[in-house]
Amino acid sequence: MTDQGTPQFVDQDVNLPPEPVIRSTPRSTPRVAAVETVPAEARRGWLASLDTYLLVVIGSLLAISLLMVYSTTFDWSYQVYGDELVKFIEHVRNTGIGLIVMLLLAFINYRLWRRLAVLLLLVTIGALIAVLLFGDDTFGARRALINGSLQPGELAEYVIVIYMAAWLSSRRTQIRSITYGLLPFAVLVGIVGGLVMLQPDLSTAATIFVVSAIMFFLAGADIIQLAAVGATVGGVGIVWISGGGLSYAQDRWQSFLSGSADLTQASYQVQQAVQAFISGGWTGRGLGQSLQKFQNLPAPHTDSIFAVIGEELGVLGAGFVIALYVALVIRGFQIARRSSDPFGALLVSGITIWIAVKALLNIAVMTGVMPPTGATLPFISFGGSSLVVLLSGVGMMLSVARLSEQQKFKRPERSMPSAYYDRSGRERRPRVSRTGNRRSSNHTAPGH
Repeated sequence: MTDQGTPQFVDQDVNLPPEPVIRSTPRSTPRVAAVETVPAEARRGWLASLDTYLLVVIGSLLAISLLMVYSTTFDWSYQVYGDELVKFIEHVRNTGIGLIVMLLLAFINYRLWRRLAVLLLLVTIGALIAVLLFGDDTFGARRALINGSLQPGELAEYVIVIYMAAWLSSRRTQIRSITYGLLPFAVLVGIVGGLVMLQPDLSTAATIFVVSAIMFFLAGADIIQLAAVGATVGGVGIVWISGGGLSYAQDRWQSFLSGSADLTQASYQVQQAVQAFISGGWTGRGLGQSLQKFQNLPAPHTDSIFAVIGEELGVLGAGFVIALYVALVIRGFQIARRSSDPFGALLVSGITIWIAVKALLNIAVMTGVMPPTGATLPFISFGGSSLVVLLSGVGMMLSVARLSEQQKFKRPERSMPSAYYDRSGRERRPRVSRTGNRRSSNHTAPGH
């Protein structure tokens, strides 16, 4: 007999049919979900996958380059060729070639160059020997081949970075060894740098020595051993120059020492560069309005282009150019830190240091901090070989950044073939496979 105080829905609930067991979805469902949860960065287009920050910095430097090269060459082009656009169009062509090479290298796996490092080094050494035998004589030096269109010294700076990155990344446990680390390093760099000094090209040789030494240190070399080698090389260089081995370098060093105490005793190029900065003031005389570039300033489109920037755009414009180089260095080391392998990290670090050293040498000379070296301003000075080689280095930096970004979003399918990770979920934990869910449902509802 039923108690009238008991609610009727209790009896009705007992007679309800059992709830159906919810089975797992087919195995194809996780693949669809996995695609949907991949971040948008992993599915970007081929051009959008490039490092935006680095492209903005390089684009800004190239834009300044186009403005300043036209400003420093239109009068020269008109007097020599009867057309003020001749040298500017040549620079635009070189820039276009460099950008094409940069984009090609950006989408080539940078690890390929690790396997080709030895071949590239042998070709470079052969080109350095060829320029000593068959090079074009210009102002008492042999630095170019094929009527000045190819400078093996510029290529040597680039290739030594690639080779050092490949060699150092393969000898990580032997870097501190004198037999397997220090001696091979000293012999290799000595051969390449020595061939460059025989041209003679002191600034390029100094760049090779400095960049290689910094890369060697970053790879884990003993600082004491490295300092000993640096002191030895520096001592030999000073003795050689003092003994008349490089007469032009000795003259530049003497003028630098004299100019340090009295600016009127500095070299002619430094005096004219300082005068350009004084004439420009804080805001500059205006784009294209430089006076020093017409007669007084030597090589205003190459070595002295930073002084023209200071005169036309002022201290603020020159400071903006320096800020762009600082931003490039910061971004370069960020890309190196995020690299997925030691070769990529050393490669990007080496290229970044190489660009920074070249920029520092040129700016230091124009401000009278260092004796004249003949170093050009990266990405801004006129010059085909230098511009193409530098943009090639940027292409490798973009390749490392692109592949490192893709590696970050790559799913670990080999270690967990039937599971995927949901990085955007609230619980921040891996989801198990549907196979596991099926077993779980079978244990919960046997017989279904």
